[in-house]
Amino acid sequence: MQHHRIVAVAVAVLTAALLARHAAAADEYAPLPVPLQIQQAPAAPIYYSIGHPGVPGKQNEGNTSNAGFVVTPDGVLVFDALGTPSLGWALLQDIRKITDKPVRYVALSHYHADHIYGLQAFRDHTGAVIIAQDRAREYKEENEETADERANQRLDQRRAALAPWVDDKTRVVPPDITFNDRLTLTFGGKRFEMIYAGPAHSASDMMMMVEPDGVLFAGDIVQNGRVPFMNGDDVDTKQWLKALDAVAKLNPRFIIPGHGQPSTAAQQAIAFTHDYITYVRQAMQKAVDNWTDFDVAYKQTDWSKYAKMPAFEANNHGNAYRIFLELEQNQFGSGAAPVKP
Repeated sequence: MQHHRIVAVAVAVLTAALLARHAAAADEYAPLPVPLQIQQAPAAPIYYSIGHPGVPGKQNEGNTSNAGFVVTPDGVLVFDALGTPSLGWALLQDIRKITDKPVRYVALSHYHADHIYGLQAFRDHTGAVIIAQDRAREYKEENEETADERANQRLDQRRAALAPWVDDKTRVVPPDITFNDRLTLTFGGKRFEMIYAGPAHSASDMMMMVEPDGVLFAGDIVQNGRVPFMNGDDVDTKQWLKALDAVAKLNPRFIIPGHGQPSTAAQQAIAFTHDYITYVRQAMQKAVDNWTDFDVAYKQTDWSKYAKMPAFEANNHGNAYRIFLELEQNQFGSGAAPVKP
């Protein structure tokens, strides 16, 4: 009996220590009034969290992007880490509710703030290896010449816009390993194929196919039912359309986009982003060809198909202007002058 009593006391002490450690860790992160909503992909041990379709702000706690994770007998692979350390911590806690297997990898679709600030929780509280495409290494807090999204400026903006979930302790966590074109991991009976798709939405875009489940984490290459952000120096809409064609050829059974609704109708979700980019390019190409001033061309374009969609007000005008400049540069760069009306 004495032996059992000693064991029981030891277990109780260890449990108390673990609970205290967990409570101390939780105190590092400002609480989220609205918890994550974790859903499961059809007939697969693959889970995901859906972000609010708008732009990051206090009203949505900065929870605007999607993230997910794959559970295997040999551990967990997480895809994207959400947009604040608090959200990353919440995602980690939801993973632990489903499995006690260790988080082995965190793969990043690209280095933009709404997908990476949650990495801090995984770096500090797991032994996960962080994987991204090579050009993610350009994203550094001290590098104000980064074209994709200037890290210091974005962090300052989010500290103001997303306090208390982003604060002076929030930091950018770099990847541990990167790859150029493709990287394949095999463990736990799954094959994870990571494919470079950029520069498109960003310099470091990549998507990940999980086999044999046929589930595709598309990152921001696909934004289903939401007007995507395309007003960045590294955005290349021509390459983006090529990437979408490549996504379509993968023919996933289930797609989890970077923003917007996951779907079994993968081709339809891919087509939404493809059609939007094509529409804006065609409208702005007409303006460039006819020497039409951008403001005039924008007002003359029929935006009714997209005007009521999430992020239209925040993104569409900048998207159109960015594409106008891109096409104008291509026109003059080709040596052919635009034809006046």
